[in-house]
Amino acid sequence: MTTVETQPVHESHIKERKVSARVATKKIWIDLDNSPHVPFFIPIIEGLERGGFQVLLTARDSYQVCELLRLHRLSCHVVGRHYGKNWILKALGTVLRAVQLLPLAIKERPSLAVAHGSRAQVMVASLLGIPSVMMFDYEFSNATGFLNPDWVFVPEVIPEQGVHQKPDHVLRYKGLKEDVYVPRLKPDPNVRNVLGVRPDELFVTVRPPATEAHYHNPESEQFLAETLRYLLDQPDVRIVLLPRNENQTSVLRSSWTRAIEEGRIIIPEHAVDGLNLIWNSDLVISGGGTMNREAAALGVPVFSIFRGRMGAVDQYLAKTGRLILIEKVEDIRTKIVLERRKPGLWGSANQTAALDCIVDAISSIAEHKCLPAHR
Repeated sequence: MTTVETQPVHESHIKERKVSARVATKKIWIDLDNSPHVPFFIPIIEGLERGGFQVLLTARDSYQVCELLRLHRLSCHVVGRHYGKNWILKALGTVLRAVQLLPLAIKERPSLAVAHGSRAQVMVASLLGIPSVMMFDYEFSNATGFLNPDWVFVPEVIPEQGVHQKPDHVLRYKGLKEDVYVPRLKPDPNVRNVLGVRPDELFVTVRPPATEAHYHNPESEQFLAETLRYLLDQPDVRIVLLPRNENQTSVLRSSWTRAIEEGRIIIPEHAVDGLNLIWNSDLVISGGGTMNREAAALGVPVFSIFRGRMGAVDQYLAKTGRLILIEKVEDIRTKIVLERRKPGLWGSANQTAALDCIVDAISSIAEHKCLPAHR
């Protein structure tokens, strides 16, 4: 049997979470498959622990997952890795990771498995008869092959045809996935100083496309290059560029060496607090969904250079004017407005509807194997 590659995050980075004083009678297994899942699940984990549940946390070593685990001081078993954009290797990697997760799941015996798109977890849960919950907010990446989760959670704007599950096993929550954790933002006014951005400079955060994702459209790389050229043509613009992994970092450093050496483009050396970075930016330009939606949730001007199939959430944000779609190269210089922004007071600390809905539903399934009646 393949050895299970599990190791907790380094001891110096662990801050043990306090479980509710009430004895935890149920164990919920949460699997973090990608970088955005780390901040998303933190308030969900806390909510479940307050309700008396014990949480088993696993993660895949992909993109900045491990860095974010350390940043947020999460104790977690890291199992498996990312296998690149080749679909055959992706499929084999998913099966391998499922095999690696299997002994841990057998040992821990969780009552419920929860993830935001983890196919490996669905495989293990199906093999062991563990009830499973799959969450997603992009309907074109939710296929799990011949294995299906028992319950599905999606934002209410995703149409019925985008959800392949029996209606009575579907939960819809209001708003965005990002509404679960964005209200936790504690604005840090020192972000510009830490990054070396002067007060008189226009601060633009740029997120490259996910070039290894199965839905990647190479056209978005052309859009990224033209976007960077456009921004560099403006003498008072400073760019913070956030590559997704080491390979992408290497490519971007090679392509934009001079601008990086001159300090016009900043690539942070370590994982940063993404919400604070966005909040302190004058605008955001991103080739991926999560950062676009985080900016929209924060009310920061955001422009999407994503060129894959447009999901219902992004369509909704575009229709409501909270996201500007860049649909052709010419749009880059005509639609992207370079204006200074003065962050106001952040007052959404009580916006917990999406979080409460999700925690309530997971708790109900774990305790009673059904969704709450008030959904």
